[in-house]
Amino acid sequence: MARKNADIERWDVEDSGFWENEGKHIANRNLWISIPSLLVGFAVWMMWGMITTQMQNLGFPFTTDQLFTLTATAGLAGATLRIPAAFMLSLAGGRNTVFLTTALLIIPAAGTGFALMNPNTPFWIFQALALLSGIGGGNFACSMSNISSFYPKKQQGYALGMNAGLGNFGVTTMQILVPLVMTVGLFGVLAGGPMELQNASGTLIGRIEAGTHTWIQNAAFIWVLFLIPLAFAGWFGMNNLRPISPDPGTPLQAFGKILGLYGVGIIATFLGLVALSWLNMWLALPCTVIVTLIMLRLIPGEQIKPNIQKQFTIFRDKHTWAMTLLYIVTFGSFIGFSAALPLSITIIFGNMAEIAADGSINRIANPDAPSALTWSWIGPFIGALVRPIGGWVADKFGGSLVTQIITVVMVFASVGAGYVMMLAYNATDPNQYFWLFMLLFMVLFTASGIGNGSTFRSIGFIFDAQKKGPVLGWTAAIAGYGSFIAPVVLGDQIRAGSPEVAMYGFAVFYLVCLLINWWFYLRKNAYVRNP
Repeated sequence: MARKNADIERWDVEDSGFWENEGKHIANRNLWISIPSLLVGFAVWMMWGMITTQMQNLGFPFTTDQLFTLTATAGLAGATLRIPAAFMLSLAGGRNTVFLTTALLIIPAAGTGFALMNPNTPFWIFQALALLSGIGGGNFACSMSNISSFYPKKQQGYALGMNAGLGNFGVTTMQILVPLVMTVGLFGVLAGGPMELQNASGTLIGRIEAGTHTWIQNAAFIWVLFLIPLAFAGWFGMNNLRPISPDPGTPLQAFGKILGLYGVGIIATFLGLVALSWLNMWLALPCTVIVTLIMLRLIPGEQIKPNIQKQFTIFRDKHTWAMTLLYIVTFGSFIGFSAALPLSITIIFGNMAEIAADGSINRIANPDAPSALTWSWIGPFIGALVRPIGGWVADKFGGSLVTQIITVVMVFASVGAGYVMMLAYNATDPNQYFWLFMLLFMVLFTASGIGNGSTFRSIGFIFDAQKKGPVLGWTAAIAGYGSFIAPVVLGDQIRAGSPEVAMYGFAVFYLVCLLINWWFYLRKNAYVRNP
């Protein structure tokens, strides 16, 4: 009897007999191990938005700009690491890749926990750990490529929507779980003692006043509890598909390829951070992508080099670039707003305008400010919840049609959110605008979540079996930069007193992509009618 985790030589899911008798069971087993692994990967990647908010409340000796930098570093790393991760599947096999990339996350999870035990930990250590936590973001590209290979075309929307949608619950899970585990000494003496809040904080169930004991280190340690069993589940329950990964080599050889590819991404991320200190963000990010691709092309090896060169053919396909832009609209918005929302709530609603006797306006602390830790989880929760629905609806009606509708919604919601943010920032009582602010961001998260599912379905429909995996990885990589761009753009504009400018800029980008989607996939003589 063959082992459950044995390599599979024959895989023909477009054959309905093979699919019903054998393929479906194997595919579903791999999917349901992949989903929680991806969920925890997202949690470790995105935990810095919550951690930095609490670091500020605890009085860690870092500026607001430095705390934004930690969140942005994790975002940059997660996006950049997706580029080499897109090539892991064919080189190393799905089982090998999911196991090792899940196990690697134990390093930043445990390391961040130990670093947070001491407020005097040097800033560069936090930067290094934020960079390594980007592995959780990078895992998305190889996970999606892997699951796409297990399912037939008619179920691409379902499979990718479930993997990505439930995987994206890692953001929500993190935003709910982290504030809760910080309120109790969950690990006893093993995780050190508590610190005392200098500013009020909050959890899902309410406000926590200044002076309360907080175990911020638990925000990172909690994920180690899940990563260890998930790594074992990946190793003993998943499969390498030989038609997709013809020569992964021995497990150690496969691990070497994975570590080499992620090594390229880590070096490129570091160079990108250096470039950001010299160049404008809009120049530094393309440079980071180009450097990553050049380094990948230069990797030696009789098997690796030609395999990577073969996958580089996706860049000669115009649909790769069209779908990249469309996926930025959906996933880029989802992950970007998820990263930026906690600190945006803290800064916009944590202060209010005060008009002095001479007519001058100053910003002072808002004593009744809503807590970001209480409210920021709702948007990512809704976005992840509707993502499988987006894939299912797109399977029925066509991915591009669904993408077109949600993009129209996002144009109007972005303009509305920008206007409300402007009013709240300049108000003597910003709390009166909070519910409208939250409502508009719920619309943005809902639309982007549905669009995540529809764009995945489009990629599975437009590209063949050999191209769709690398294309999924590539588009996910570029869209992942939203987790870096949104906090930086919103942070800059909020500090400049004009948060609406950032949101209006996003609306213009959505409008351009609306025209691209129509031209490529919906007009009468479209390149690929979808529908």
